[in-house]
Amino acid sequence: MPYADLHVHTTRSDGQLALEDVPAAATEASVPVVGLTDHDRLQPLSSPVVERDGVTIVHGIELRVESGDGTRVDLLGYGVERTADLERTVERVQRNRRERGRAIVDCVEDRLGIDLDVDVEDGFGRPHVARAIADHPDAEYGYQGAFDRLIGFGEPCYVPREVPSFERGRQVLAEACAVVSLAHPLRYRDPADALELAAELDAVELHYPYGRAVDRDPVERAIDRHGLAVTGGSDAHDDRLGLAGLSRAEYRALELPAPVR
Repeated sequence: MPYADLHVHTTRSDGQLALEDVPAAATEASVPVVGLTDHDRLQPLSSPVVERDGVTIVHGIELRVESGDGTRVDLLGYGVERTADLERTVERVQRNRRERGRAIVDCVEDRLGIDLDVDVEDGFGRPHVARAIADHPDAEYGYQGAFDRLIGFGEPCYVPREVPSFERGRQVLAEACAVVSLAHPLRYRDPADALELAAELDAVELHYPYGRAVDRDPVERAIDRHGLAVTGGSDAHDDRLGLAGLSRAEYRALELPAPVR
């Protein structure tokens, strides 16, 4: 079991775990440290790292960005100190998320002739739409089928998001966070290109539950070549924490602030 699961989502984006329930879920999984990395959204935490019910909670964020060649990757920021630039960036992204969410919902409802009855708010994403489709009695698609046939890339109700450039996102996060890491590098269409971007960051996510056998050697070579720190986590969107993460030594090597009680 890992010591620190630094990739966890809550109901503040597309996770199913409420913020106040994180300590109990972490205790159940025997994970002493949790990093909250909701998509493009900040947490209502008073400090970069806090302690809640005996669990260390790291204020993090997952921000999608686009490089000059059109490659889109996710950056993980840890130990967030709010800055005006970061707050403005997040608000712009959330505004676009809401506009995009409404467009996807309208398209699905028109195409299927149903009412999804969803509230499009901050943190809204395609998983919310997929769950609503899967739960609707008159829809013929399950959760994955909704992505495969309706809202996935290239499907009829897919709407692209506007995201910051890699340079802008990296700069904003670097000014606000103690550590900036490249998320799940082996999930991208071209992992080699993604790992080259990591050269401008502090760390890369080495430990991740890809759900299949993967060759982590390219990630480890990038760590050695660029002198990167290691991050890791389960990318939890439910209440199952600790599927992947850092050892105690790896977490301490990040040199994040001590938790405020």
